Amino acid sequence: MKFTKEVSVEIDRLINSIRNVISGDIFDTEVVKISTKDIGKLKSGWNFDWIKESKSGSVYKLTIKNNPDVIQGLISLYDNVDHIFIDLIESAAFNIGKNKVYEGVAGNLFAFACKLSFEKGYDGFTSFIAKTNLIPHYIKLLNARRISNTQILVIDNIAARNLIKKYFEN
Repeated sequence: MKFTKEVSVEIDRLINSIRNVISGDIFDTEVVKISTKDIGKLKSGWNFDWIKESKSGSVYKLTIKNNPDVIQGLISLYDNVDHIFIDLIESAAFNIGKNKVYEGVAGNLFAFACKLSFEKGYDGFTSFIAKTNLIPHYIKLLNARRISNTQILVIDNIAARNLIKKYFEN
């Protein structure tokens, strides 16, 4: 399968879950595969066609624990036999920009991809194609490594462990 989509989500903050930007309250989250019920909610309000994406890849939703109906963000992943490939990540519209409700959504989803990579026996290795102007951002915040002079970034074993510790080992 040829991957041509660019990950273009901006990581606002790496925190141990997601944080309400107004109150400062931190909420525990969970990431689960989207259900048939969820697919109906993906028709509008998203930049990507998640219905189409759900037919070709594994799409997971990030929600606040005990509030599974409000999707905070989505991620599409592929198992590439030796690592997890992140095809798309998107924060919900209400979590983007200066008036966002929660921060930490994108970082949480990247950490989930790394966790899944460990669970599959891939030592946390995860890759994605980054939008060119966000490459330095991902290198700085995720400690991702660039493959040669391409847009392909890799989160290695050490960077993956650090992300997982931040989000899943509290």
